[in-house]
Amino acid sequence: MIGIDIVDLNRFEKFLKKDKALKKFLSDEEIALITSSQSAAGFFAAKEAISKALGTGIGRECAFKDIIIHKDDLGSPYFTLKKEIVEKFQITDCDLSISHDGGVVIAVAYIDSSKMKNRPLFH
Repeated sequence: MIGIDIVDLNRFEKFLKKDKALKKFLSDEEIALITSSQSAAGFFAAKEAISKALGTGIGRECAFKDIIIHKDDLGSPYFTLKKEIVEKFQITDCDLSISHDGGVVIAVAYIDSSKMKNRPLFH
């Protein structure tokens, strides 16, 4: 499944001015990776995109802190999920891309799940 999310950077920067804004959706490990409001918005968009790829959205089945965004040695983003989510959705592979330009940040998440493959392809 694929999930996508887009964030308006100006609106997101207003959110960041709130007390403990980052703590509401990021772990301490993730906060340490943030270098700008663009990267924070990218992490937010990524978590939204991942939850959409799961088909749940952010909520009871998948919360912000059930998803952890990481960066590899080259700075490319990737994510891990809480073990219970991986098992519940039978996730076998995943990928993530984050980009920003012109005041918007976009994230696209891919999740391969044997459970989701049971969806019909035609009607």
